Amino acid sequence: MREPIIQGKRDGGSEGKDPAGSDSHPARLPRVIDPVDERLRPQRLDEIVGQRAVAERLAIALMAARKRGEPLPHILFDGPPGLGKTTFATVLHNELGVELNMTSGAALDKKMDIMPYLTNAAEGSILFIDEIHRLPKAVEEFIYPVMEDFRVDVVLGEGMSARTINLPLKKFTIIGATTRSGMLSGPLRERFHMHEHLEFYDADDLARIITINAAKLRTTIDTQAACELASRSRGTPRIANARLRWVRDYAIARGDGNIILPIARDALLMQEIDSEGLDKQDRRYLETLIRVFKGGPTGVEALAATMNVAVDTLRDEVEPYLLRREFVVRTPRGRQACSSAYLHLGLAEPVLDPDPPFLEQQRRLFD
Repeated sequence: MREPIIQGKRDGGSEGKDPAGSDSHPARLPRVIDPVDERLRPQRLDEIVGQRAVAERLAIALMAARKRGEPLPHILFDGPPGLGKTTFATVLHNELGVELNMTSGAALDKKMDIMPYLTNAAEGSILFIDEIHRLPKAVEEFIYPVMEDFRVDVVLGEGMSARTINLPLKKFTIIGATTRSGMLSGPLRERFHMHEHLEFYDADDLARIITINAAKLRTTIDTQAACELASRSRGTPRIANARLRWVRDYAIARGDGNIILPIARDALLMQEIDSEGLDKQDRRYLETLIRVFKGGPTGVEALAATMNVAVDTLRDEVEPYLLRREFVVRTPRGRQACSSAYLHLGLAEPVLDPDPPFLEQQRRLFD
């Protein structure tokens, strides 16, 4: 049985302890949380840059919940990795001053794995489930009555003697995060009262985030350097923060610690990040699609096998940005390279035969 990961109320009363009140067992995090990344996260809704429509709707939900004296409604965040799904969950926890429990769908193999999160949830608290699309069907169905009626249905006994008892729970909020909303079942999706899709950030918002976080890292960055970093960060704050930290280290090692445009460009060049924000793996994806599969169309499984990369890595981390920038398109037959991909890599685009041999043969049948 897995123990919940708990972030306490903002007064620190229960931070780091398990639901039983003991801090003797190490917590199992759904993923390793970098303390520096945590420091760079916004802590309040008014600190969030970008995603303004989402933030405004959440502000209304917060205000209404406070006035009613009830927990927030269940919320589902979807979108590519690194756009702020976890950040919004932690911000809501901070705004309400309630307990935040964190887990991931992949960690909840069976019903008993999620039971501690449910039975120990405090009134008004938040349960954040990352990668909620990975919940097994049995666990997913188990939380339906939790989300609707705040109860757990437990079956005792087997066969003819089996009986179901209902365990009432305290009212709390489930926040789900997914990079694949299409994999969620309809019944689960419908039980979330709010469904918020996070979009890629524009360069101006990313430049503001970079400037704010440079100050948090106790370094200075000029406007040109911030814009350069923003343009190469794939519309993703998580990537922008990672590249900012690298450029800061480069500026300290090779300069006076201040980030200016030449320093930023040299640092990104060393990381093999090009002018479009593509890294080595992105370019390898395009080169494999073009050189090995003749530009496509081909399936992502074939691409992943050829590159020796996990399919999920390509789907979740590589393809979203390439699709957004129209380097690649998805067709019914698979992925296909666009003209912009050939141009970016400096490769000649193949000339399609306007009159392929099989068409000529078809015409001759009717001559």
